Amino acid sequence: MRVIQISVAEAALYIMRGGTSMCLGLLFIGLCAQVCVGSQKLSIEADLQKVGRYGKIEFLIHLDTEYGNPFDPDEVDLSLELKTPNGRKVNVPAFYYQHYEQRRIDRGGRATDWLYPVGDPVWKARFAPTEVGVYSCTAKLEDRNGTAQSDEISFECIPSQSKGFVRVSEKDPRFLGFSEGAPFFLIGQNLAFIGETQHVDLHKAGEIFEKMSQNGANFARIWTCCGDWAMAIESRKSAWGRSWAWDPPIVLMPDDGGYLFDRKCVRLSGESGTSVAASPSHPAVALRPNTHYIASGHVRTDGDTGLMLEINSAGQKEIISRDQKGHQAEWTYEFTTASDEWWLHTMRFSLTKNGTVWLSNLSLKEAAGRPELLWEADVDRPVKGYYNPVDCFMLDKVLGAAEEHGIYLQLCLLTRDLYMDLLSDESSPGYHEAINYGRKILRYAVARWGYSTSVATWEYFNEMNPNLPTDRFYKEMSDYLKQIDIYGHLRATSAWAPCEKDWQNTKLDVADLHWYLRPAWGELWKDEVASVIDRAQLLRKTASNKPALLSEFGLADDKWGLSPYMKQDEELVHFHNALWASALSGLSGTALFWWWEQLDVMDAYHHYQPLSSFLTNIPFTTAGLHQVSARISEHRGRVIGLQGKDCAYIWVSDSQAVWSNQVIDNGEPDEIKGATLEIDNLAPGVYQVQWWDTYEGEIVQQNEISLSEQSLKLAVPDFTRDIACKVFRPIP
Repeated sequence: MRVIQISVAEAALYIMRGGTSMCLGLLFIGLCAQVCVGSQKLSIEADLQKVGRYGKIEFLIHLDTEYGNPFDPDEVDLSLELKTPNGRKVNVPAFYYQHYEQRRIDRGGRATDWLYPVGDPVWKARFAPTEVGVYSCTAKLEDRNGTAQSDEISFECIPSQSKGFVRVSEKDPRFLGFSEGAPFFLIGQNLAFIGETQHVDLHKAGEIFEKMSQNGANFARIWTCCGDWAMAIESRKSAWGRSWAWDPPIVLMPDDGGYLFDRKCVRLSGESGTSVAASPSHPAVALRPNTHYIASGHVRTDGDTGLMLEINSAGQKEIISRDQKGHQAEWTYEFTTASDEWWLHTMRFSLTKNGTVWLSNLSLKEAAGRPELLWEADVDRPVKGYYNPVDCFMLDKVLGAAEEHGIYLQLCLLTRDLYMDLLSDESSPGYHEAINYGRKILRYAVARWGYSTSVATWEYFNEMNPNLPTDRFYKEMSDYLKQIDIYGHLRATSAWAPCEKDWQNTKLDVADLHWYLRPAWGELWKDEVASVIDRAQLLRKTASNKPALLSEFGLADDKWGLSPYMKQDEELVHFHNALWASALSGLSGTALFWWWEQLDVMDAYHHYQPLSSFLTNIPFTTAGLHQVSARISEHRGRVIGLQGKDCAYIWVSDSQAVWSNQVIDNGEPDEIKGATLEIDNLAPGVYQVQWWDTYEGEIVQQNEISLSEQSLKLAVPDFTRDIACKVFRPIP
C-alpha cells in the first residue's frame, strides 16, 4: 500500500486554490492509511542463522509503506529490538538502502567504478553481537499513522577470534585498546577523498588498504563529507552547479495558482541556442547497454521558443514546441543505449528561439520503471537530512575493504560548511537546527556502519572554527550517540587551529591536532622531529589523560598546498622521521600524513613495516609509560622514547639527518660511531637489549645485561641517520 501524506494546512490551502476534488481524494487516502496501518504487514528476515562474535548479521525488513523522506526518523522510525542471551534488551536503528551493481569499466581511457542501481530501495538493519548465545529480535515501526511490529525471529552468536571494538583503554586512558583487552596503537595515514574523479576510487582504496596492511599499518582517516568532489553522505551534490562556484539557474517556480507555489525549478533564458546541461557531481552516471530509457519532466515556456534535448549519441529532439507557450506541459524523451554504451555523457537542453523556459521534475529511468538515475537533478531535494544513495553504497564498499585488510577507520561524518554558520549562537534557532540534523545523520551512520569493528571513531567535523561555541553541540551529539550507539565507538572532532577546549572536552574521546611543516614556522619547519615533539607536548599538556593524535601532518607550502619539496624528498626522510618520532612521543598513534596521493605515487607504504615490527608487543596500556630519561654521548644524537619501571623503548636519531639538510642543503649525514646511551630510573634486574634497523625492521644486535645501579649504560651500535632500541625483562 502506498501512502500519500499531506498536512491539514496543505489540504486547506489547496482547497482555497480550487483543488477541492483532488484534495478530498488525498484526504481519503490519508484516512485510509491511518485506518489500515494497524494491519500493515511488517516482517523481518536474517541473512545468517549463526554469526561469530563481533561479526555482521544483516536483516531485511519488509515494509510496504513509502515516505516523503525515508531518511528522517521524525517521519519514519524503524528499528530492531533485540533480546540478548543474558536477557538485556537493546535497540538498533534500521536504515533505507539502495543496492548497486558494481563493475570496473573503461570511461575515457580510465577504468572507473560503474555503479548501477538494482531493484527498489529496501529497509535493512545491521548488528554485531557481543555475547555468545541465542538472540531474538523483532522489527518495530513508528510513523505518524501509528505503530507496527513484526513477528519474532532468532539467531545464534558463536565464539570468534575478533578482538572487538576499539576503545579507550581502561588500564591507561592515554592509549587505545580493543574491547577484548588487547592494546591498539595507530599506524596509518589520511585517505580523505574517495571518488570517481579522485586519485583514490573504490578500487584504489582497496589496493591501498592491502599495501598498508602488508606493511603493518592499521589505520586510515576517511572523509564522508567531501561535498561535490568526492564521497559525501550529506551534501548538496547538484547537477546544476558546484559548491566552489555556486551560481545555479535555480529559481522559484512561477506561481500558476497551484498549492505547490513554493517549488523550485531550473530557468533557461536567452537567445536561440542558449543551453544548460544536467551535469551531476557524480560524473560517471551509469547506464546499461541495450536498455530502453525514458527521460521526462515538466516545462513551462514564455516567449517564442521551444526546447530541444540531447542525450549522448541519440541526437537532439524537440520536446516542447513553440505553440505550447505559457503552458505547464509534460515531456518525455525515449532512447535505447548501444551495446557498448555504459555512461551518461550528455544531457543538454537548448532553446529553439529567444525566450524563457522553466524545467522541473527532471527524471531518467529505465522504461521498465525505477530506480531514479538523476537524483542530483532534483532541485527540491533537501540538503540536510538526505543521505545520497551512491555515496552510502561507496562507504559500504570502503568499509568492507577495510574489514578485509584489518584497517580501522576514523570517519569524518558531517559536512562542516552545512553546519558552521548555524553554530555561531547556541541560543539561536539555527543552533537547534544543527543539533536536530546532526542527530539524524549520526543515527543513519550508526544504523548502517556502526556494526563494524573497523569503525574506530566518529569524527564530527573536519577543521571546525575553534572560536565557535561548539561545546553544547558536541555534548548533544555525544549524549545522543550514547543512547543509540550500543557499540560505544570513539567520538572526536578537529579544528583548523589548536583547540584546547575540544581537547579538554569530556564528551570527546580523542584529542586531534592538525599541523603541517610550513616555511611560516621558521626553523621548526626544517626539523620534522623537533616539530612532532613540540606538537606532541602541546597536545599532552592539555590532553594529559586521553588519547591524542596528530591526525593531519605533512610537508606543505605557506598556502597549505603540497610542498614542492615533498617530491624532491625521494627517500621520504621527513615521512620516516615523523613516523618514528610520533610513535615514541607519548601520542596514541603515528602522525597521520595528509598527502595520500603523493605517498601512493612514491609507494611510501614500506616505511610502515619497520616501525610496525618494532612496536609489536610494546605494552602501551599496561606499563605506565612516560617520557624516557636518557641521554647519548654523541652531541649530534637525539633521544626520543618511552619507559616504564622495567622497560624502555627508544629512537636515537642524528639531528643532522632531517629532511631539510638532505633535500634543501644536499647534505648526507656521516655515520655515528662509538656512542653510549644511558637510561635512568630502571629497576635493578636482568634486561634484554635489542637494537633495531629502522629501515629494515630487523634486530641488528641483542644481548642480556644485568642492572644493579640507577642507570643502564649501553654501547650504541654504529649507525647512520637513526637506530632504535628495546630494553625489557626477558621472558622466562
